[in-house]
Amino acid sequence: MKVTVVYGQSHKRNTYRVTQDFLAQLNCSAQDITEFWVNDIPPCSGCTRCILEGEGLCRHHQLIEPITAAMDAADVIVLSTPNYCMGMTGQLKCFCDHLAYRWLSHRPVDMRQKIGVAISTTAGSGAKKAARAVCTQFIWWSVGKTYILPFTVSANSIDEINAKQSQKLYGRVTRVAAKVNKKVGHVKSCLKTRFYFGLMRKMHQGMAWNKIETEYWQSQGWIK
Repeated sequence: MKVTVVYGQSHKRNTYRVTQDFLAQLNCSAQDITEFWVNDIPPCSGCTRCILEGEGLCRHHQLIEPITAAMDAADVIVLSTPNYCMGMTGQLKCFCDHLAYRWLSHRPVDMRQKIGVAISTTAGSGAKKAARAVCTQFIWWSVGKTYILPFTVSANSIDEINAKQSQKLYGRVTRVAAKVNKKVGHVKSCLKTRFYFGLMRKMHQGMAWNKIETEYWQSQGWIK
């Protein structure tokens, strides 16, 4: 399997370490894993040119395109983020903002056979909320199957947790990795993805508000 990982933080502490433990249990070699850090990507300006005229006109396209190309080539996409103020990091959200044109409501790349994994840790609370926010992005990118891997460290560092907590973390990582290994190549889109895709297909079939998007959906054979 091919795996693309996007980190929403520059430091290599708790969330990074959990992500590395997860990657180590996947049925792939190091050469099959591509990793990106998105801290140097400037904020989206909200100009909407990517939606209305084409993503190549985004002023940050050269920074975004290598990541989206790797995502398109991957079987598994991992978004890794610590919990910052009950959500994903601003850096990761900034990256996701640049991919608005790829949402199901616009010009989605067909990811219905891909797996998305959202990994998040926190010292206190909010890891699950951050992971679910990432999964929302996966669904609107048309990713077929998603898993969350949140973990509350209850300390500043994983090195400080007790044996029971460590065993709990290892077990959770192992279970999610096993599910991904089993599911690769056999993904059936989840209900949400199918529902939103069908809804957007009807919208584009009946409302040609953006010529670029109408032509895109037609070129994919999704609408007449």
